[in-house]
Amino acid sequence: MEPKRELTSVDLAALVSELNAYRGAKLDKAYLYGDDLVRLKLRDFERGRVELLLEVGDVMRAHVAAPSHVPDAPGRPPNFAMMLRNRLSGADFEGVEQYEFDRILEFTFSREDGDTKIIVELFGHGNVAVCDETYEVVDCLDTVRLKSRTVAPGSTYGFPESRINPLTVDYEGFARTMDDSDTDVVRTLATQLNWGGLWGEELCTRAGVEKTLDIADATDEEYERIYDAVGRLAEALSSADLDPRVYYERPDEDGDEAGTDARRVVDVTPVPLEEHETNPDLASDAYDTFNGAVDDYFYELDRAAEEGTEAVGDTGPDFAEQIEKHERIVEQQENAIVGFEEQAEAEREKAELLYGHYGLVDEVISTVQAARADDVSWDEIAETFESGAEQGIPEAEAVVDVDGSEDTVTLDLDGTQVTVDVRHGVEKNADRLYTEAKRIEEKKEGAMAAIEDTREELAELEARREEWEARDEEEPAGEEADREVDWLSRSSIPIRRDEKWFERFRWFYTSDDFLVIGGRNADQNEELVKKYVERGDRVFHTQAHGAPVTVLKATDPSEPARDVDFAEDTLEEAAQFAVTYSSVWKDGRYADDVYMVESDQVTKTPESGEYLEKGAFAIRGERTYFRDTPVGCAVGVQCEPVTRVVGGPPSAIEPRTEVSARVEPGRFAQGDVAKRIYRQFREAFTDTSFVRKVASPDRIQHFLPPGGSRIVDE
Repeated sequence: MEPKRELTSVDLAALVSELNAYRGAKLDKAYLYGDDLVRLKLRDFERGRVELLLEVGDVMRAHVAAPSHVPDAPGRPPNFAMMLRNRLSGADFEGVEQYEFDRILEFTFSREDGDTKIIVELFGHGNVAVCDETYEVVDCLDTVRLKSRTVAPGSTYGFPESRINPLTVDYEGFARTMDDSDTDVVRTLATQLNWGGLWGEELCTRAGVEKTLDIADATDEEYERIYDAVGRLAEALSSADLDPRVYYERPDEDGDEAGTDARRVVDVTPVPLEEHETNPDLASDAYDTFNGAVDDYFYELDRAAEEGTEAVGDTGPDFAEQIEKHERIVEQQENAIVGFEEQAEAEREKAELLYGHYGLVDEVISTVQAARADDVSWDEIAETFESGAEQGIPEAEAVVDVDGSEDTVTLDLDGTQVTVDVRHGVEKNADRLYTEAKRIEEKKEGAMAAIEDTREELAELEARREEWEARDEEEPAGEEADREVDWLSRSSIPIRRDEKWFERFRWFYTSDDFLVIGGRNADQNEELVKKYVERGDRVFHTQAHGAPVTVLKATDPSEPARDVDFAEDTLEEAAQFAVTYSSVWKDGRYADDVYMVESDQVTKTPESGEYLEKGAFAIRGERTYFRDTPVGCAVGVQCEPVTRVVGGPPSAIEPRTEVSARVEPGRFAQGDVAKRIYRQFREAFTDTSFVRKVASPDRIQHFLPPGGSRIVDE
């Protein structure tokens, strides 16, 4: 039996009431993994950390996950995640609704500056759309433009056409729909009444009606039995009277599954299914909540896919860096907590000093109030206190500052300066300080909750490091690591990162392994010319305006400069890189001239009477031209020696990647092309989670030329 990978309409109806129990939780942060998994991290005052996962790819689900089941935070957040953070940070979760009986959930969040709706489509290719309170789409994971509906930024979100809701249809409507069918009972329930195949069969079983019974032969009594079964299920869902189950395959008697940690789960349901309960090959576990069952089910589904895989040539993730980062965060949070404690205590001490010197403070406030009532200016009031201090009057001696713009007076009480609002009495001023102390303590509580989350993540990282180290010790030595690895078919690919200084620029390695870097904007062009052009390097540029400064490096900046005799293929690849990322591509043209000069021909010093804009430079001497250099770009996934997305001239990129896609000038936006390439890569790799972590649409877009594109041979 194939495992279930998508939640059904019945599942969503059961989940809604449980998810609404988290109303009032505040959103802390949003993440996007790949282009199909959204993670919303919330904080509930009773439950603490709440992790809401919304996945709309090969797996389609929406549920709250245990913190230990949540993937590690990705690296640089893509634009969609940043948009969510900007709109939702600090927002309150107001609730979730299922749209009719469709596989659509609508989550609502509120903030002072407006409401935001996150609409999750768990059907078809899946989608997540973010809308304002008027249902105008702010952004979405996938753009949909059909005759029947549109989901695109700037448009009004289009719900699918309404269909029969089998949970609320009356008997006459139910019977009429059944009568209009020309197939058997189970297919009618599945398609015409929107139950789907599994629940169509289940309802027939519960009603004692033969599934394959032709509609023409069905009696009123059989209709009534099915409708009664529907009513009982609808009542259980509406009243949350559930009995959730996770179904899994029974282990073979000969112990084939011995030694594996993950069950082979196949289904999760809000109530027991007679179809499953009578299946001798299936066993089940009961759960207190359906959300908990869904969370465990999909977590174990992922684990089962990864069970028993062996990493080849794997150096493991950079745990040391991640652990050091978390330890640094913990230290910062601990210091913040100490600071909050000190601030709160200082505010309480000020309030107690006001009560300890009640008569003096009251006299100062009364004096100022009386003077202001007589239209005495603040300057005169300050002079009066100064004069009184010279005469030795205790109340005047205590005054150290008068601020008419804020209606405040600052007093020195036993060596501590306390500012009071003279529009209010001693009690209100003390209450204000106590309230401020309480507010600071609430910030401390939030910091304490945050530090617990960080410590949990740190503990998880340390445990994972121990697992990797233990596995490495157990791996046998030999020639195994030297064999060629079929990365596309591996079910688990290790992530090996090695961030380099040049990755903030445009870059690629030529076929001969020489580094080529180019500026993304005028600031980077300026930086490249000033800091990174050295003896032996070659500099490329196009005749077109708006081209990047392209530098073919003879050596790394950490190495001594030297002269290099570059091969012709290397020079042509650098020239193609220069023209590809210029305005030539954006203009929809396919070729242009590129010139090359030596490093000492490039200068930022203009001739007398000339002016060089930021990012511009002057050339002295003769230029070598590459005429009619064609544009060309490929983006691919590299698995060794590091795992990353690379992009540049196809001749340099394709040989060193496991999978790649070529693009040419076209009419599709960068973001849309990046998403299409991402889906191609996911289809190519067995380990789709690897693609999500390494080759997200945002990382792919990083290597696409500016302007419209299209995938070659799509």
